[in-house]
Parts: sequence; C-alpha cells; structure tokens
Amino acid sequence: MTAGFTILDAIVLVAYLLGTTALGIWVGRRQKAGSKDYFVAGRQIPWWAVLFSIVATETSALTFISIPGLAYTGNLGFLQVVAGYVLGRIGVALLLLPRYYQGEIVTVYTLLQQRFGLATRRMTSIVFMVTRAMADSVRIFATAIPVALIIGGSSPTTSAMQLSIVILGAVTIIYTYKGGMRAVVWTEILQATVYLLGGVSALVILGNTVPDGWPGILSQAAAAGKLDAVDFSFEISRPHTVWAGLIGGGFLSMASHGADQLIVQRLLSSRNLREAQRAVIGSGIVVFFQMALFLVVGLGLWAHFGGQAITPTDSIFPRFIIEQMPTGLTGLLVAAIIAAAMSTQSGSINSLAAASTHDIYMPLTGRAADDPVTFRAGRRFTLFWGIALTGGALLFKDQGTPVVVVALGIASFTYGGLLGVFFLGNFWKRAAQRDAIFGLSVGIVTMAFVVFAARISTAFPGMADALGPFARIAWPWYVLIGTSITMIVGIASSFLLPRPKVTGTPS
Repeated sequence: MTAGFTILDAIVLVAYLLGTTALGIWVGRRQKAGSKDYFVAGRQIPWWAVLFSIVATETSALTFISIPGLAYTGNLGFLQVVAGYVLGRIGVALLLLPRYYQGEIVTVYTLLQQRFGLATRRMTSIVFMVTRAMADSVRIFATAIPVALIIGGSSPTTSAMQLSIVILGAVTIIYTYKGGMRAVVWTEILQATVYLLGGVSALVILGNTVPDGWPGILSQAAAAGKLDAVDFSFEISRPHTVWAGLIGGGFLSMASHGADQLIVQRLLSSRNLREAQRAVIGSGIVVFFQMALFLVVGLGLWAHFGGQAITPTDSIFPRFIIEQMPTGLTGLLVAAIIAAAMSTQSGSINSLAAASTHDIYMPLTGRAADDPVTFRAGRRFTLFWGIALTGGALLFKDQGTPVVVVALGIASFTYGGLLGVFFLGNFWKRAAQRDAIFGLSVGIVTMAFVVFAARISTAFPGMADALGPFARIAWPWYVLIGTSITMIVGIASSFLLPRPKVTGTPS
C-alpha cells in the first residue's frame, strides 16, 4: 500500500476529466438550434438512461463523502429515510407525472401558469432557482475537499480549496454549455459507473486493511450497535426513525422528484409517460442499494480508524482515499468523487438555465421555444449559472456540520411550499392564483423560522427552551410541514377571501 497522491493517480484523474469533457462535447455535436432540444433532448432519451441520470444527479459528492460519515458516527438508520424516497417516487409516478405529460412542456412550472397564472409560475421558478443555487454551491464545496487534499496536503489551505472549486467548475461548464441535456445525461451515466466502481473498490480495500476482514468489521459494528437500521420511536427531534423516514422521506422525495426542475427535466426527456414512470420508480430502488453501499463503507472506515473522532466528518473518506489507497486506485476514487459532483453540477446548470429561459425570459420577450434567439439565450443562462454556482461554492464557509445535512436542510426549506402549490393545483379546484401565492409565501416564511430555530438551538443550546418545539424538529419533517402549511393556508384563503377573477386554465 502507498500513501499520498502519485503521478499515476494524477494521470488517472486527468484522463477522467478530459474524457468526460470530450464525451460531453461529442454527444452534443449535433445539437439542434432549439430550446426544446437543448433542454429536454427532444424527448428521445431511453428510460434506463434517464434512470441512471436521475441517480447520478441526486448522488452528488455529498453521497460519496458525507453518507459514509453518517455510519461512521452513527448507524444504518439513514436507510429508513431512503426507504421513504422509494415511496415518494411511487407517488410522483402515479399522481404528478400523468399531468406533466398532458402537454409539451419544458419546465414543470409551466403547469402552474396553466392552472393559476403567470405570477405563480414566475414565483415558483424563482424559488426553485434560489434554492437550487444555494444547495448545489454547498455540494460543489464538498467536492473540492479531496482535490484540495491533493493540492494542499492533509490540511488544505483556503487557496487550495478555491483552486479546486474553480477547476471543477470550469470543466463542467464547458461540456454542459456545449452539449445541453444530451451531454448531461450521457456523461452522468459514465459518472455513475465510475463512482459506483469506486464505492465497491473501497469495500474491497477496507476488507483487506482490517483484521479478519469484513466478518471482523461487521462483528465489531454489531457489538457497537452500528448495524441498527430500524427505530420505531416517535420523537420528532430524531431524523432517523421509521416514521421520519417513511413519511418525511416520502414527502421529501415527492418534492425533489415532482416539484424540482432538476429531476423533472430528466423525466420530461423520456420518450413517453410510461418510460418516465419506470425511470423514476427504478431510480428509487437503485438509490436504496447505493446508499446502503456507502453506509457500509462508513462501517469499514469506522473499524479501520478504530472509531477515533475525526472532524470534520466529511473528511474521513477523502482522508482514507489519499492516505491508504494503492497507487492508481487513489486517482480512480478521487475521480469517483469528482464524477458524483460533476453530474449534479451539470444537471443543476442545465435545469437552472431551462427555468431562466422558459419561465422568465420567454414570457417577458414573447419569443418561442424554437426561436434561435431563445436558444442563444439558453446558452447564455447556462454560462451564467455555471459561474454563479462556482462563485457560491467559493463563498461557502465550513461550519463543522456534515455537508449532506446542510444541503438537505436548504432543500427542505422551500420544497414543502413548492409541493404544496402543486397539490393545491391538482387537488383543490377552488384555489386561485392568489391562494397559491399566499399559501406558498406563508409556508416558506414558517419554514424559515423552523430552520432558523433549529440552527440557533444547535449553535446556542441554552436557547433551545426559549424557541420551544420548533427547535427540536428534525429535517426529514420539514417538507411535510411546509406542504401542509401551504395547503391549509391556500384552502383557507379560497374560502375566507373574496373570489378573484380566474387568470389561468381550470384543472
């Protein structure tokens, strides 16, 4: 075994970066000058490719870096949340996707204009853009950790982190700008293959570094209670319970895969409704086994390091990769982390550009989707969001909290409001645009207080009692709470206030 990052590792890493960029440019070489083709690939992507594209998109560097850290410091309880993800996707396939395939749409927020009016479409799209930009800036920051370890050593400097972020951002922007959704999907399949291979390789290496191999690791983990995966207690402050997982995780997945343009855009790239349904449900099953893989890697890391406290937890796996992996494999696993991040970043850039083009630019200018000017505007928005995400990552400061928790907390902040608006539109015919906007606004403001209370109580434990029960709500419940508040306020508004004139198309 060799420690550190060698020339061979550098060759493997550079070859991956160049290969991914070349693949993205190659698949986008016949890109048509049309916004629909650029953002949803003309709806010609097969379901299995969409499935792995979804998996790769939601499997950012957070999964590769932070999920092993959850098992290292805890147990396998996170699988309860992942089980809820599967249930949530079934709900998306049955309740929301049939509506999305009733017309030729590019962004999911178009439906809200048809149902409520243009103001609702703009507001929900802007909420999506702000939330997505913030969450994915955190993800890009997480990806820079292993690259910074290479550049700056075991204690990477701020300049090493910044250089890492700029390099990763530049490479991803190039092929995303050139190839559009086709480049995003097909490079994501390559990236998913690389990081899954990296995860399996880590399992094999860990088994060889611990006495008695994996039987010994699992025996130690069982004795320490780290194999526990099911918790039936009902405490709203605990994130990893059956109830928080199946209910809270289910609503989180319905929001992320049914109301977030990042994932819905891939589903809209499918050939038809049936293939989109197969892709979204199948992705949930694949993600469950994938999360189990990375949690087990965390158990191996715990045994390898003897359970010693390592902070931040997001550095545990990168540290093992740089210090313990054989020559060549280190480069592959660093490439795997970068692959996970690049897939999420490229998808985010493309979806943010799609929302900017179709929800903001086109309604303001009156231009059509097939107008060459719209296509050029879409590419400019791609460049803008690529730079914005990279800049956001440069501004992020590590607070010691696992980055996966920070990113999911940001997403949960607004997901509930977005999902609540879609539910109002689909299941409450009396609701009008005013009711949707009012419900969304109250839902977001309420969740801002809940998230703020949780953060304050963590930073200042003495204030927990003053903040009441809001300080003890675990993050998996955020989407359910936000959805419920948005719907309750929207329904009440439709009864209590005078009926406005209809500005959209009734459902």
